[in-house]
Amino acid sequence: MINVSRDKFVDLAEKRVSKALKDIRLIGNLSNRSNYTYTDEDVRKIHQVMKKAVEEMKGRFDRKGSEDEDVFKL
Repeated sequence: MINVSRDKFVDLAEKRVSKALKDIRLIGNLSNRSNYTYTDEDVRKIHQVMKKAVEEMKGRFDRKGSEDEDVFKL
């Protein structure tokens, strides 16, 4: 028997994780100092907010719940 909710989860997970990985790589492109100016504090803030988002995502799977969405600003 086909498990529709499993198929939907796999489909969405593959799409969303692929998109997230692409976006993380694009954030990494900001490290090009010939195109952008940034401080060590900017980098620390980006790293901190990304790490927090991953920890919250992991926690949501553990708790089976949801959290409010944050907006990142430098």
